[in-house]
Amino acid sequence: MSLTPFLVAWRTTPLHDREVVDALVDPAHAGPSAELAAALRGWPGTYYWSNEPDGRHLVLTQRAGRVRETWGLHIILFAATVFTTTFSGAIITGALPGDPSQLFAPSSWGAGFPRAWLTGLPFSLSLLAILFCHEMGHYLTARRYQLNVSPPYFLPGFPAPLGIGTFGAFIRLRTILTDRRQLLDVGVAGPIAGFLVAVPVLWIGLAHSHPGADGIRGMAVPLGSGLQPLGDSLITLFMRQQLFPGATSLELHPMAFAGWLGMFVTMLNLLPMAQLDGGHILYAALPRWHRRVARVFWVFIMLLSWYSLTWLFWGLVVLLLSRGQLGHPPVLDAYRPLPKSRHWLAWLSLVLFLLTFAPAPFRS
Repeated sequence: MSLTPFLVAWRTTPLHDREVVDALVDPAHAGPSAELAAALRGWPGTYYWSNEPDGRHLVLTQRAGRVRETWGLHIILFAATVFTTTFSGAIITGALPGDPSQLFAPSSWGAGFPRAWLTGLPFSLSLLAILFCHEMGHYLTARRYQLNVSPPYFLPGFPAPLGIGTFGAFIRLRTILTDRRQLLDVGVAGPIAGFLVAVPVLWIGLAHSHPGADGIRGMAVPLGSGLQPLGDSLITLFMRQQLFPGATSLELHPMAFAGWLGMFVTMLNLLPMAQLDGGHILYAALPRWHRRVARVFWVFIMLLSWYSLTWLFWGLVVLLLSRGQLGHPPVLDAYRPLPKSRHWLAWLSLVLFLLTFAPAPFRS
């Protein structure tokens, strides 16, 4: 059934991955009417409603073609990341030596290496579950809108004590987004999904941690030959006070460290700058304020580098990736208002940022 009898006017925008139709609905059918609802059930794509000054609009999308993904590359990168993060977990547990001179000695790679390496799985599987759910939140939401998006790329990294075995994960949006509703939904889905997994991981890990990190106040994790002090966020401070009331120091179980990293990654992604998740959310909610807020926040985290050099590193990375602009590219229909039904998501992202924000993540 054709939709044209129910429309006053429409505009079709062909893109390389999809066709987007912005249609002003006849007021007699804007309810929608039973006839329009029946016609929409036969639409070969997705759609949603938008209340605008001139009336109710339908935003209709249908896919223009499929992209062949290089699944082999994604699988290889994921397998490599499982190996390196499990390697790091084994060093954190003490099953493998943290001293590089001992770690890469031929004796460390003998018959006992597989069993020692497997002790790192609680850390690696916990951390990768958080990263995977974060990226799949973005991916599935983008696919729901029929956007051209890649599966997650996992990046293996240096093992402990030089790193945690991964540089994180990311997806590629290979198309322009239709409007600010799509941008907000895709941007916020990742932090919410990752946070929901990080909470139980952190709680279970803290329950298996133990107090008494010598000479350190707060939390610490064994990385290499010593303990690395970690900074608190509101969520980590609340959890450890619930589980260990009165304890002044806590040596983290590897799973607790994975949960802490999950909160740390959520916080970093929610920074309102450039094309981080927080930048997407800020642009979707307040597009005219994005650049100014991003610049102010960048200066703020540079000042925080006085307390933790983590901020200096992250600020330079964001500046490099945004080519010094800290801005955000436009969406296809920037005039379309953000639905009131989405305002709570913007506020929720602010709450998540405040809960996970750690002023000094890695303390000296």
